[in-house]
Amino acid sequence: MALISCIITDDEPFARKGLEGYVTKAGFFDLKAQCEDAMELGALLAQQSVDLLFLDIQMPHLTGVEFIRSMPNPPKVIFTTAFKEYATDGFDLDVLDYLLKPIPFERFMKAAFKAKDYFDLRNNAGSVDYIFVKSNGKLEKIVFDDVLFIKGMENYVEIYTSARKIITHSTLRAFADKLPARKFMQTHKSYIIASSKITSIEGNMLNIGEFEVPISRQLKDQVLHALINQNR
Repeated sequence: MALISCIITDDEPFARKGLEGYVTKAGFFDLKAQCEDAMELGALLAQQSVDLLFLDIQMPHLTGVEFIRSMPNPPKVIFTTAFKEYATDGFDLDVLDYLLKPIPFERFMKAAFKAKDYFDLRNNAGSVDYIFVKSNGKLEKIVFDDVLFIKGMENYVEIYTSARKIITHSTLRAFADKLPARKFMQTHKSYIIASSKITSIEGNMLNIGEFEVPISRQLKDQVLHALINQNR
């Protein structure tokens, strides 16, 4: 069973310690680090990627909500907070769950299993080599190995393959959940690329065949680190 890599971020040491104990007891998390605030978390995510954040909302300098909104491609999130009024923000940001402090272990495990189900489903997508998408009134088969990159345009995505371009109604974030994570990565708020199709990197641009795909400044270190180390 693949472990779910995660980071705990909370400005309260007692809260971090409690979550650390819960994460350890759950048995299917790999706790990579603990951070005191969003600024420390941002610096850490620039160097490594993780699957999941246990993220406090009310923190100095930058709230958890503001931090997630500032990221073009955030990891999945379980919010932890003492304030009920932030629940709507959690749903708007498509987080996995919203835990109200003080957090009972039983309630934590409900959120933990929700995360496990999500990542199990996503990882199992790697055993299927295609999906069907609706385009121009019909279902089009998209073979993952044929995809070069995907471009998001508000409520539509353009799927560029080795032979054609297909447009389907979806947000980029929703479409990303259908892709096997081991084959694809987001390089910009509007682009997801097939890692194996990159032929070269020049500055902030990835060359994929005849196409150039941008790397955002916020994601550059994370993307380059993942590309360099993906076969290690």
